[in-house]
Amino acid sequence: MKPRPIRDDDGVHLWVILWRAARAVERVAADDIAASGLSRTDFAIMEAVMSKGPLPVNEIAGKALLTSGAMTAAVDRLEKAGMVKRTPSPDDRRVRVVTLTAQGRRRIRTAFARHRARIDALFETLDRDQRATLGGLLKNVGYAAQRDGERSGS
Repeated sequence: MKPRPIRDDDGVHLWVILWRAARAVERVAADDIAASGLSRTDFAIMEAVMSKGPLPVNEIAGKALLTSGAMTAAVDRLEKAGMVKRTPSPDDRRVRVVTLTAQGRRRIRTAFARHRARIDALFETLDRDQRATLGGLLKNVGYAAQRDGERSGS
């Protein structure tokens, strides 16, 4: 028996479109971050601290999608470069909090402003309502995938 043809509204077709679009946007983002002179890891750490304020190392790891080992090495590198500093948490001296230095704040603000403009430009083909709709639809698919992963144990 011959499989039915794939339609434009089939999940597998939509997944391929999403995958290709995500890869294309990721390439632009990666190129832009590289042009800033920062690694993706350093950019992610500095952006998290810029956006959220001083954060414990373990919280940044979750936001930047890094393992604790990679996180420690990256924060060490950023601290040595004068971009961040680690201080004990006022609430729990066992916890180290990462903050941006003045130099780090200038560097990530400049890099992020350029990055944001470049990524925003990719979505200029969509009007404001379309962007909001796309965001909601992608969240719905992401939540469904997350639930499926939890049910299957992956």
